[in-house]
Amino acid sequence: MAWHDFIIDNDNVIRGMLKTSHVIAVVGIKDETRPHEAAHSVPAYLYSRGYKIIPVNPNYKSVFGIPCLASLEEIHEPVDIVQVFRAPKNIMPHALEALKMKPQPRVFWMQTGIRHQEAAHKLASYGIQVVQDHCMYMDHLRLLRAAA
Repeated sequence: MAWHDFIIDNDNVIRGMLKTSHVIAVVGIKDETRPHEAAHSVPAYLYSRGYKIIPVNPNYKSVFGIPCLASLEEIHEPVDIVQVFRAPKNIMPHALEALKMKPQPRVFWMQTGIRHQEAAHKLASYGIQVVQDHCMYMDHLRLLRAAA
């Protein structure tokens, strides 16, 4: 497969990702003091749906009662999806961290409004599926909840 085959914008592929993924590392997660921000409400929804959330934000001690890690480098277990709530200018360092993870995540997901073509190309060239400018909450509701 060519690198561009790993840039995902297909409902069937996204549905499959959401069905088969169990562990999501959320970079830039916000805590309960910011309930209306997507960086809190989206992972809160996913947590309520049974996904294991690994919070990653050096500014918090814990989110949902789960210890918050400072970076992806601190994760020592397999992760299915790295979900990122950071401005586009901050994406590349997280992409490079994801490439160092052992094992590498299957998916690197940039939330609505977030795109970074250089990072997407680099991740995809290593076989990591990349989703850009998609809300995991909305995709889950649209693709999985509607089918239930």
